[in-house]
Amino acid sequence: MHGTTILLIEVGALLFALGMLGRLGRRIGLSPIPLYLLAGLAFGHGGFVPLSASEEFIEIGASIGVILLLVMLGLEYSASELVGNLRAAAPAGVMDALFNALPGAGFAFLMGWDWRAALVLAGITWVSSSGVIAKVLGDLGRLGNRETPVILSVLVIEDLAMAFYLPLVTAVLAGVGLIGGLKALGVAVVTVLAVLVVAIRYGRQISALISARDAEALLLGVFGLTLFVAGVAEELNVSAAVGAFLVGIAISGPVAHHATEMLSPLRDLFAAVFFVFFGLSTNPADMPPVLLPALGLAVITMLAKVLTGYLAAKRVGIALPGRLRAGLALMPRGEFSIVIAGLAVSSGVEPRLAPLATAYVLITVVSGPMLARLPDYEWFKTFIRRWRQPSPPPVRPLATED
Repeated sequence: MHGTTILLIEVGALLFALGMLGRLGRRIGLSPIPLYLLAGLAFGHGGFVPLSASEEFIEIGASIGVILLLVMLGLEYSASELVGNLRAAAPAGVMDALFNALPGAGFAFLMGWDWRAALVLAGITWVSSSGVIAKVLGDLGRLGNRETPVILSVLVIEDLAMAFYLPLVTAVLAGVGLIGGLKALGVAVVTVLAVLVVAIRYGRQISALISARDAEALLLGVFGLTLFVAGVAEELNVSAAVGAFLVGIAISGPVAHHATEMLSPLRDLFAAVFFVFFGLSTNPADMPPVLLPALGLAVITMLAKVLTGYLAAKRVGIALPGRLRAGLALMPRGEFSIVIAGLAVSSGVEPRLAPLATAYVLITVVSGPMLARLPDYEWFKTFIRRWRQPSPPPVRPLATED
């Protein structure tokens, strides 16, 4: 009984503190993700007030948080929208992967890490934060801008790519080797394609099994189905996150709309717990040695994202200001980077990876939204106008008669 009491006290105090941090972040225009990570560092091993009784509870909550993040992401897209975006934005997606994953892999090798850590760090630097970017675009009033569909297309390609990348990483980190990882990738490809075909042809029938009129039944049905499919996917080494994502894609119509409304508070709660748990698993004493490498990696890959957005927007005929807005908006990394790093932490592949990933995400998720505001400042607009103006031809001296 005493242990339960301590658990309630620790969890209650932690959630209350997270609520205050979230409120503070919104007041100062900052994503709450870095604040949740810092809270995890403060309460974790080596922090100011280590949690003792609630760590296992928080770990379970963190797993549910990842599942809810992914199912909510899947609910935002229909299967036909995903296929359409894949066809239209495939070149931009390939460019995005090359420009942002390769620097992460190369950096891992420079640090002397093995190929498994390089595979993980490539994913961490590749994927932008859909949640942070969506909030930034809304806050800056850019949802109707011409470059916004380009940004969203890049994010959709990244999200879909994770359905193939996560099973590969999960299998490799489980110790099955590259061949086993490729087999898991093959299973994931077949599974995703099958779900897309079923969702396109029978999406309405699947959604009809869950009533959108009964809020309680809707919540229990979608949440229970998501946890069940995620657990089965994890058992098959496909990744629980991918299983949840596919459930979201398979549900469509009014059921998807109401499920989004019902699951959003749960997603926010457990996602916050997930970010805290990642911070809990990182010792703050391990971060100072990797701060400079994390900063260097952040600078390189943030510039790579700017180039990605610039070229993707240029490809569809958007003018220079819109290209810069697209590139600057894509810089923050967040939830997926932490999910990928969390897989590596649980497998013990590289002890320095967790503090590096934490510092890296903190740098990009704090500086990214600030830098995204640059195109709105008058001095920046003036600088761009002057840069675009062609330089005047050199003045030739008048010829004089002898």
